[in-house]
Amino acid sequence: MTDTAARETAPRARVRDPFLDNARFGVMLLVVVSHFMTDLQDVPLGRAVYAWAFLFHMPVFVLVSGYTARRYRGDARQVQRMLGTLVVPYLLVNVALNYADHLESGDPVSWNLLDPNWLSWFLAALFVWRLTTPLWLALRHPVVVALVVSLAAGLAAPDNVLEIKRVLGFLPFYVAGMYLQRRHFEALARPVVRVASVVVLGATFVASLLWSPGWTVSWLYFNDGYAESPLDAGPVEGVAVRAGLLALGFVLSFATLSLVPRRTAWYSSLGERTLYAYLLHGFVVIALRQAGVFTDLQAHGVLAVVGVALAAAAFATALMTRPVSVLFAPVLAPQLHWLMRPTSRRTR
Repeated sequence: MTDTAARETAPRARVRDPFLDNARFGVMLLVVVSHFMTDLQDVPLGRAVYAWAFLFHMPVFVLVSGYTARRYRGDARQVQRMLGTLVVPYLLVNVALNYADHLESGDPVSWNLLDPNWLSWFLAALFVWRLTTPLWLALRHPVVVALVVSLAAGLAAPDNVLEIKRVLGFLPFYVAGMYLQRRHFEALARPVVRVASVVVLGATFVASLLWSPGWTVSWLYFNDGYAESPLDAGPVEGVAVRAGLLALGFVLSFATLSLVPRRTAWYSSLGERTLYAYLLHGFVVIALRQAGVFTDLQAHGVLAVVGVALAAAAFATALMTRPVSVLFAPVLAPQLHWLMRPTSRRTR
């Protein structure tokens, strides 16, 4: 075989986009910090950080997830990867979180694997969204349809299997991400857009600082029906509020992406391993809560919030390092060659 033929038949190495990894890294820091703020909401600054982060940290993460999944077609290799990175981690983490609840409350361990516990909902959502990707690629107006589905999801009262209400609520961000192109990201990098993004993000943080104590933050979770407690809203009010939150989520997501560096940085490689930070940090939050650490810290007010935020960001960064991934990969991202049929070039 000639050198030319060898080059033509050799599989192409996948080149990672530093922009996407940088975005994942930054948003994951925000996710972890906001979860550490959960029990510090009695401090006004803690409440503001929590509410502000929940306005857009999941929307932008779902948007990027949709963009990276736009080529999913359900071939054997993609299914094998999905089982290893979504299904198995979901099952293990969900059981572990249920056991942590058991230790805290003394109630029997829940073995209902169709009821995601806290962090594991996102893995269930990614699994459902990924399976429906071919559907959204076939529709003529997919984003419009996804918006209608999201708004209507709050009107119905289905059994919340696999957090289906939240899955449908955040659906527009996933579908919109599937149709984003590189030129859209490049347009967000224009100086005027970046200046506007800083203004918008800053203004929403100030608004959160001033008014978030009066907000019903449960609206930001997208997992309750409009008529259910604590929302207790009529259908018109419910649709209007969710529509506003969807619009704000898109604006803040694009504002965030506009500020993400495009070049490789020291943290770019960390953005490849956000799964470990997402799945592991929750157990530390639970342990600190059970130990009463957050209760003791609240007495220190702003200093506690700033200190916890910095510590949470450092902790999240540590969880995205290579040693952590090497240690936990067999559990959180297992290779399932023993379970799956070998994939040939044709099946790929």
